[in-house]
Amino acid sequence: MAYFASALLALVVAECLMVAGYGYPAVPIAAPETLVLVHVVAIGWLSLLMCGALFQFVPVLVARPLHSNSLPLPTLGCLVAGLVALLFAFLKMAGQIDLDLAYFPLAATLLAAGFTLVLWNLGRTLWASRPLTLPARFVAVGLLSVGATAILGIAFALILGGVSTNAHLLDVAALGLPIHVIAGLGGWLTFTAIGVSYRLLAMFMLAPELDGPSTRGALYLGTAALGVAIVGGVATICFDGNLTITLSAAGLLGLCAIALYGRDTVHLYRARKRRKIELNSRMAILALASLAASAILIGVLLGLGVLGRHIGAVVFLVSFGWLSGLGLSKLYKIVAFLTWLECYGPVIGKTPTPRVQDLVVESRATKWFALYFLGVWMATVALLLDGPLAFRVSTGAMLIATSGIIVQLVRSRSLIDVKAALRLPEGARRPRFLFSSAQHA
Repeated sequence: MAYFASALLALVVAECLMVAGYGYPAVPIAAPETLVLVHVVAIGWLSLLMCGALFQFVPVLVARPLHSNSLPLPTLGCLVAGLVALLFAFLKMAGQIDLDLAYFPLAATLLAAGFTLVLWNLGRTLWASRPLTLPARFVAVGLLSVGATAILGIAFALILGGVSTNAHLLDVAALGLPIHVIAGLGGWLTFTAIGVSYRLLAMFMLAPELDGPSTRGALYLGTAALGVAIVGGVATICFDGNLTITLSAAGLLGLCAIALYGRDTVHLYRARKRRKIELNSRMAILALASLAASAILIGVLLGLGVLGRHIGAVVFLVSFGWLSGLGLSKLYKIVAFLTWLECYGPVIGKTPTPRVQDLVVESRATKWFALYFLGVWMATVALLLDGPLAFRVSTGAMLIATSGIIVQLVRSRSLIDVKAALRLPEGARRPRFLFSSAQHA
């Protein structure tokens, strides 16, 4: 829960910055102000959200306990401190602070430590669970991608911090930003989200687990795409090759993988046993639609020869429509489920208890999710049409919607919407606000 709270705080901060006109599109994508915004979203919001989810759900994927329940707390400390140091480094680049400290090396050290702990804890859990299920294999590839993302980020920090002048690192720092973005958004966040969503969608909709050719094809093609983009991309830079050709080949493989994933998700919705699906699964449809729209948008912009000009709009739609949309929709269910498990798990079968659905009021939350996705799509159009004022208004709608969703999460965690007669039967435990563990329950 501490991961989720920290992540949501970062999301609100990012949305406030966008509403205020800080970063892109008011300044170029490569400007330090934009880098502040990007890393608040990528590390503060999406990565902390993903880490918190994986620490709870990797054990579910592999039916084994987490390797260490004591490591997530120091991991969170390293990641948050590293993010703060990185943000100060970018603010110093922008001339907005004047403290003469080695922010980039400090950020590189702390973030390397944090992501190393993530890889160690989750990697050991997966390694002890071989052979892995298909969803767990997606997660394993995602973990390799976050390692690559962190290594590239550390290389950038060492160059920007003046610590290294290695020729290959200089080349990677100069040309490797697209690889860094692909490894982070495409590998760590998207590929991991795909793996987790295969299991969560099946579990929450009572649909059959998928283990067919299309699911394996999505895994293999996606892994190949990431390998070509990351390993092949770095090799292309170091050996003075044509990076455009390498990334184009990776992109084609990636689009094929997304198409297969889309086919699988349609099958899950059609094959579900739960006819009336819950809000989290309905909102996941909008997130999946945003992923599909992102893929189509890339193809259209490539065909028109203007992808480079509008890459910010594509990244925005992937980050906020697909990843954030899916994250918020599943978080709505996850918070309620973990709260229910922690509070009522000890008394199930001994006394009447509420259902997980009794912890939430979907009719109240629906409007906030609808406003959120509408704001994302409007903001994407504003970026495509170069409308900075419309972008700020649209992100304002996103901020209002996110605040509304957070209120619903707090109500769920606090048991406010549970009927008084069932709220705390004898033997039930009132959940601790920032800590929840399925094992503990």
